[in-house]
Amino acid sequence: MTIQKSVTIKDGDLQADVLDELAFTSEVNHAHVGVSANDGVITLSGEVDSLPERLAAERAALRVSGVKAVADEIIVRLPGTVGTSDIDIAQAAVANLDSAVDVPPDSVQAKVRNQVLTLTGKVRWDYQRRAAERCVRYLRGLVAVDNQITLDQPISVKGVKEAIESAFQRNAQIDASNITVEVKDHHLVLHGTVRSWAEHRQAEHAAWNVPGVTSLSNQLHVNP
Repeated sequence: MTIQKSVTIKDGDLQADVLDELAFTSEVNHAHVGVSANDGVITLSGEVDSLPERLAAERAALRVSGVKAVADEIIVRLPGTVGTSDIDIAQAAVANLDSAVDVPPDSVQAKVRNQVLTLTGKVRWDYQRRAAERCVRYLRGLVAVDNQITLDQPISVKGVKEAIESAFQRNAQIDASNITVEVKDHHLVLHGTVRSWAEHRQAEHAAWNVPGVTSLSNQLHVNP
């Protein structure tokens, strides 16, 4: 049996690794992003030109080994170009939602205020909720998306906990022995530890695929 020991990375080294990863990420102008590290928690600061660039910077930081959490304090610059008013963004959002094949027709509504887009409505599955956000994320002038879409699942579904645990067991990217599942009504809570943010995301995605889950609290801790 091989026992993997957790290796603690010094904050200075972790900060340098994140800066290198940002410089390696072509979607991000790394010169505009500041990085600080404190006990494995990375804080990103600065200003970028778009919401996709901010999200790309966050994903880059989460890819770095040793990162336990990321606090994203990056600000998206307010746009000053033609086609970036609230009305322009709202019209573009409606068009994108209407043309998205993985978003049920007439299920999602969009509202824009101060370049912040709020999505509301009901869909059946989390992948549809994520698809709705994904199809508007790259609109010109958008500074943030507030996804308030809720899930409409059957009133009563049996065997939710067992189905999730079985899904974890089948998944080669998840160490199911370190995760416990708690289900109360339609709310799911994940406890335990994972080895990376990739495993953290994989566990959450797997859990959302089980019928009956309408809300999820991912309390898994990343322990590299």
